[in-house]
Amino acid sequence: MKALRYLLIAVIAIIVLMALAIVVATTIIDPNAYKPQIEKAVESRTNLDLSLNGDISWSFIPIGLEVNDVEAQLEGQRLVRLDRLQAEVDFWSLITMAPAVDVFTLDGLDARLVKNAQGQGNWERIMPEGEPAQETAPTEPAPAEEPTQEAATGDSEPLKFNVEEVAITNAQVHYSDEASGQSVTLEDFSLTAQDIALGQTFPLDLGFRFTTNAPELAVNAQLSAQLTANEALNQFQMQDLDSTFELSGEAVGGKTVNAGFTGNAAANLENETASLSDFVATLAGLELTANVDVAGFGDQPKLDGDLALAEFSIRDLLSTLGQPAIETRDPDVLKKASFSTDIGGEGGQVNLSNLKLVLDDTTFNGNFGLGLANTAIDLTLQGDAINVDRYLPPEAEEGDAGSADAGESGGEQPSGSTAAASGEESDLLPLDTLRGLDLDIDLGLGQLIASNLTITEIQSKVSARNGLIKLDPFAGKLYDGDFNVTATLDARKDNPTWKISERANNIQTLDLLTDLADMTMLSGGANLTADITTQGNRMSALRNNAKGEIKFNLAEGSFNDMNLTRMACQGIALANQESLSTGDWGTTTPFNDMHGVLKIDGNTITNTDLTAALAGMQLNGDGNVDLAASNLDYELGLRIVGEIHRDEACRVTEYVEGVVIPVECRGDISGEPAKLCSFDGSRFRDNLKDMAASAAKKKATKEVNKAIDEKLGEKLDEKLDKESSDKIKDALKGLFN
Repeated sequence: MKALRYLLIAVIAIIVLMALAIVVATTIIDPNAYKPQIEKAVESRTNLDLSLNGDISWSFIPIGLEVNDVEAQLEGQRLVRLDRLQAEVDFWSLITMAPAVDVFTLDGLDARLVKNAQGQGNWERIMPEGEPAQETAPTEPAPAEEPTQEAATGDSEPLKFNVEEVAITNAQVHYSDEASGQSVTLEDFSLTAQDIALGQTFPLDLGFRFTTNAPELAVNAQLSAQLTANEALNQFQMQDLDSTFELSGEAVGGKTVNAGFTGNAAANLENETASLSDFVATLAGLELTANVDVAGFGDQPKLDGDLALAEFSIRDLLSTLGQPAIETRDPDVLKKASFSTDIGGEGGQVNLSNLKLVLDDTTFNGNFGLGLANTAIDLTLQGDAINVDRYLPPEAEEGDAGSADAGESGGEQPSGSTAAASGEESDLLPLDTLRGLDLDIDLGLGQLIASNLTITEIQSKVSARNGLIKLDPFAGKLYDGDFNVTATLDARKDNPTWKISERANNIQTLDLLTDLADMTMLSGGANLTADITTQGNRMSALRNNAKGEIKFNLAEGSFNDMNLTRMACQGIALANQESLSTGDWGTTTPFNDMHGVLKIDGNTITNTDLTAALAGMQLNGDGNVDLAASNLDYELGLRIVGEIHRDEACRVTEYVEGVVIPVECRGDISGEPAKLCSFDGSRFRDNLKDMAASAAKKKATKEVNKAIDEKLGEKLDEKLDKESSDKIKDALKGLFN
């Protein structure tokens, strides 16, 4: 009992002696007397010039330290300045092993961080260059300490920590990059919190101003919340978060834009869980809501929740943010958009289910999956109808500024191919990126209007694995017909290969060409098969290496804005040495069937077997198209096989039947189609010679027959009876013929 009493007396005596020592120290010792030694010690060990301009004071109860007007310079430039630092700790809380900070105040902090033109920051030059590292003798690794019984059982008493008040005021940090000219400033920073204690909720208020010069932007922010941290510092909670942000400057078009977010957040580091609940973020009228739970902080997190972007106007949003308006052909688009989805998936997989995306009158529904480990994407999306032409830029009007400038520049402008050749050609696709893709995309659309074409019941599937990308299929219905396209891009090598196959059935060409390019030159139900291959990653290489074949036929169609009957009748009338009397020839040439094969060899498309059956004529074609020169060189032949027109000068005589009426089609394929084809007079003159020779032969035969009738007939009539005479005449005619 006496031993316990002596021990207690000894402990009390030690505490009293400590208290007396601190009282004596704080009373007798003046810390300001040591300022020169402190400044010299810092300057001798660093590149800093330290100036303690203000008073340094300390106190016993509470134990406190206050420093005023401190500045540290580096190479003659301010690095850090501090107006006032005050820290007070309750003495008795240290004795009871439950430290309690009465006050921590930081006022007027000013830090200047500069990165020079060589990319070195001034904070990297605080320590002298070339200072040798302190060498220590290698030591044997210390044996692992055996855990104490308290640590092993986990029953150790957590450290209690309490802070009555924390206040940071008038703080600023300025950063500049001399190489880029970029500067960023955080100023008017203030933070206050009271009654901070582990295991209980305390308030936090935060405010600051953030500015940057490129682009010019200023942000004024105010934030408040209720924070909680447990005594083990592995569970945190933020409630009643409320924040406002005011944005202004060049980045928002010189306007003032308001933003903010509210909600609750929590995290458990021990269980590796986190949550975001009732979260609402707003920006210029845009509102995003979210509720998300996360389980697992490693590479296999599991998500569960929902996300929604309320309906908004893209046009109004851009206007509020001070951004240029998007010019579209239809001014009523981009006025309604929204997004919503559920979030889920197994560990390491992010799945967006019940995905709904609305853009004006179009709605898409589907699902999206993302593998976090390999960034594999799985997307299924089905839309109802969209007219993409409404979203295109307005069509340029004749005589606009662009056309005027082109005309005033003098001379003809280079063609697209020439202009492309004048500059260095670049790769079309990033092959390394394609090789890393892992995609499965299934897109569907009820109706698509693009380039004024209407396509319905569209289905497309795209897959990508290790640089092998497949489109199988891209299919739909098009102008009373249907089409199916498959394509493969093999990007596993630096010289990628392309394969394209297409099948089209009964597509009405008149409606298609009319909607596509306001062209009416051809009508009929088109059937087509195409198989094309090529290699390369530049447009010129793709054209030069293209190989393939396109087979086509058009049934029950017509050539419009092109009357081939008139061209044929011009030749027949010339052969008959007469003039056409008919003036109204019409503008179409009907045909029953037209078919052929197009051979693709680089920039040249060749056709040698075009055949079409017309009224009283057969059309045959032979020629090619040079895509590099945009030039057509094609010859058509109209073979007369029967009566083709009621005009008397166009009558098909025995001399004309079987003759070929030539038509030539030459010129720039980008020009007016109706002016490409015309009657080929030079070739027809050669045909006239053949027709004349044939006519002369027939005429000579008739004259021989007539002589037989007249001369030989008289003699035979004298010697023979009528019946025998006729038989001999017929036999002789056959011999001469």
